[in-house]
Amino acid sequence: MLRNIPVNMQGYKLMITEAPQEKTREKDGVQEFVKDREGVQQFVVSLFAKRRVQPGEFAGKGEEIKVTLTADPGEGFEEGVYVQLIDATVSHWENDNGSGLSFKAGGLAPANAQIPAAA
Repeated sequence: MLRNIPVNMQGYKLMITEAPQEKTREKDGVQEFVKDREGVQQFVVSLFAKRRVQPGEFAGKGEEIKVTLTADPGEGFEEGVYVQLIDATVSHWENDNGSGLSFKAGGLAPANAQIPAAA
Protein backbone atom coordinates (compact mmCIF):
# COMPACT_ATOMS: atom_id res chain seq x y z
CA MET A 1 0.00 0.00 0.00
CA LEU A 2 1.31 3.46 -0.86
CA ARG A 3 2.07 5.60 2.16
CA ASN A 4 3.39 9.10 2.81
CA ILE A 5 3.28 10.25 -0.81
CA PRO A 6 4.47 13.88 -1.09
CA VAL A 7 1.61 16.15 -2.12
CA ASN A 8 1.79 19.69 -3.49
CA MET A 9 -1.09 21.81 -2.12
CA GLN A 10 0.16 25.09 -3.65
CA GLY A 11 -2.81 25.14 -6.04
CA TYR A 12 -5.26 25.31 -3.11
CA LYS A 13 -6.39 27.92 -0.61
CA LEU A 14 -6.37 26.33 2.85
CA MET A 15 -8.40 27.97 5.63
CA ILE A 16 -8.47 26.70 9.21
CA THR A 17 -11.98 25.59 10.21
CA GLU A 18 -10.94 24.03 13.55
CA ALA A 19 -7.79 25.28 15.27
CA PRO A 20 -4.96 22.79 15.83
CA GLN A 21 -5.24 20.67 18.95
CA GLU A 22 -3.56 17.64 20.41
CA LYS A 23 -4.65 14.51 18.59
CA THR A 24 -6.54 11.96 20.68
CA ARG A 25 -8.18 8.60 20.14
CA GLU A 26 -10.50 6.44 22.19
CA LYS A 27 -9.05 3.19 23.52
CA ASP A 28 -11.08 0.95 25.81
CA GLY A 29 -13.53 3.81 26.47
CA VAL A 30 -10.76 6.23 27.50
CA GLN A 31 -9.40 9.17 25.48
CA GLU A 32 -5.63 9.02 25.05
CA PHE A 33 -3.14 11.32 23.36
CA VAL A 34 -1.70 10.10 20.04
CA LYS A 35 2.10 9.99 19.81
CA ASP A 36 4.40 8.84 17.03
CA ARG A 37 6.85 5.94 17.33
CA GLU A 38 9.40 8.22 19.00
CA GLY A 39 6.84 9.37 21.60
CA VAL A 40 6.26 12.84 20.09
CA GLN A 41 2.76 14.26 20.55
CA GLN A 42 0.73 14.55 17.31
CA PHE A 43 -1.68 17.39 16.54
CA VAL A 44 -4.68 17.67 14.22
CA VAL A 45 -6.14 20.62 12.31
CA SER A 46 -9.25 20.87 10.13
CA LEU A 47 -8.86 22.84 6.91
CA PHE A 48 -11.22 23.89 4.15
CA ALA A 49 -9.39 23.29 0.86
CA LYS A 50 -10.53 25.05 -2.30
CA ARG A 51 -8.73 25.17 -5.64
CA ARG A 52 -7.14 28.48 -6.62
CA VAL A 53 -8.52 29.67 -9.94
CA GLN A 54 -7.44 32.05 -12.65
CA PRO A 55 -9.77 34.84 -13.80
CA GLY A 56 -12.66 33.37 -15.75
CA GLU A 57 -12.26 29.84 -14.34
CA PHE A 58 -14.94 28.14 -12.25
CA ALA A 59 -13.74 27.40 -8.72
CA GLY A 60 -15.93 24.41 -8.01
CA LYS A 61 -16.63 23.13 -4.54
CA GLY A 62 -14.07 22.83 -1.79
CA GLU A 63 -13.71 20.12 0.80
CA GLU A 64 -12.88 19.95 4.49
CA ILE A 65 -9.85 17.84 5.31
CA LYS A 66 -8.27 16.83 8.60
CA VAL A 67 -4.49 16.93 8.69
CA THR A 68 -2.28 15.27 11.29
CA LEU A 69 0.63 17.52 12.24
CA THR A 70 3.86 15.91 13.41
CA ALA A 71 4.83 18.96 15.48
CA ASP A 72 3.13 21.63 17.57
CA PRO A 73 2.20 24.38 15.07
CA GLY A 74 2.62 27.10 17.69
CA GLU A 75 0.54 30.24 18.18
CA GLY A 76 -1.46 32.25 15.65
CA PHE A 77 -3.29 29.45 13.86
CA GLU A 78 -6.92 30.12 14.72
CA GLU A 79 -10.19 29.53 12.86
CA GLY A 80 -10.40 31.59 9.66
CA VAL A 81 -6.62 31.93 9.13
CA TYR A 82 -5.26 30.97 5.70
CA VAL A 83 -2.27 28.64 5.88
CA GLN A 84 -0.01 26.35 3.90
CA LEU A 85 1.20 22.89 4.86
CA ILE A 86 4.88 22.12 5.44
CA ASP A 87 6.08 18.84 3.90
CA ALA A 88 2.56 17.54 3.23
CA THR A 89 1.97 13.87 2.47
CA VAL A 90 -1.07 11.72 1.74
CA SER A 91 -1.64 8.02 2.45
CA HIS A 92 -4.38 5.62 1.46
CA TRP A 93 -6.07 3.71 4.30
CA GLU A 94 -8.54 0.87 4.32
CA ASN A 95 -10.31 -1.11 7.04
CA ASP A 96 -13.59 -2.95 7.64
CA ASN A 97 -15.47 0.38 7.80
CA GLY A 98 -14.26 1.73 4.45
CA SER A 99 -11.30 3.46 2.87
CA GLY A 100 -9.99 6.92 2.19
CA LEU A 101 -7.03 9.27 2.25
CA SER A 102 -5.23 10.62 5.29
CA PHE A 103 -3.21 13.83 5.19
CA LYS A 104 -0.10 14.52 7.28
CA ALA A 105 2.24 17.51 7.46
CA GLY A 106 5.30 18.59 9.38
CA GLY A 107 3.54 21.80 10.39
CA LEU A 108 1.70 24.93 9.33
CA ALA A 109 2.90 28.27 7.98
CA PRO A 110 0.98 31.46 7.20
CA ALA A 111 -0.34 31.42 3.61
CA ASN A 112 2.07 34.13 2.46
CA ALA A 113 5.24 32.74 4.15
CA GLN A 114 8.24 31.57 2.13
CA ILE A 115 8.91 27.90 2.88
CA PRO A 116 12.20 26.29 1.85
CA ALA A 117 11.83 23.36 -0.54
CA ALA A 118 11.97 19.88 1.01
CA ALA A 119 15.32 18.13 0.64
